[in-house]
Amino acid sequence: MSVSLSKGGNVSLTKQAPNLRVAMIGLGWDERSTTGAAFDLDASALLLNASGRIISDSYFVFFNNLESPEGSVKHTGDNLDGSGDGDDESILVDLAAVPMECSKIVFPVSIYEAPERSQSFGQVRNAYIRVVDQDSGTELTRYDLTEDASTETAMIFGELYRHQGEWKFRAVGQGYASGLAGIARDYGVNVG
Repeated sequence: MSVSLSKGGNVSLTKQAPNLRVAMIGLGWDERSTTGAAFDLDASALLLNASGRIISDSYFVFFNNLESPEGSVKHTGDNLDGSGDGDDESILVDLAAVPMECSKIVFPVSIYEAPERSQSFGQVRNAYIRVVDQDSGTELTRYDLTEDASTETAMIFGELYRHQGEWKFRAVGQGYASGLAGIARDYGVNVG
């Protein structure tokens, strides 16, 4: 049975699915209004150490770097227009393969070329993040974002983290007006 989270809520995935090996992080959204240009939202993952900083730049998984160095986190590909039902983009996390130095994986979604296209999350509806047991296909938890983020061009939807030997998931819903580059810089990624 899936646990529905509200902003700031968390759930123990280890207790929910004791045999969980691979977590599929599914992210979805719909366009609320059109600006003429297609909406291209991009999901990412940042693998962070105990200090909340990126382990190294190669641990920033996104459309130009689809896999972490050891292969524990894999982006399944870039959806350029968000068309179709279900998850628009997904990221697979092999929990046993995540390096021990990684204490948290943060999942942002950003609007590609948002300033140039005059787009923001205020023009997006039905945004969500969910965690699915990849082996069984069972949805474990889901967070539906409901905020009106009229100026934000990127948002951290949620985070997967280790706590006392367990894997947990937290619903975040934090917006950024500085796009994906702003999020990446905040976590210590060297942005060109």
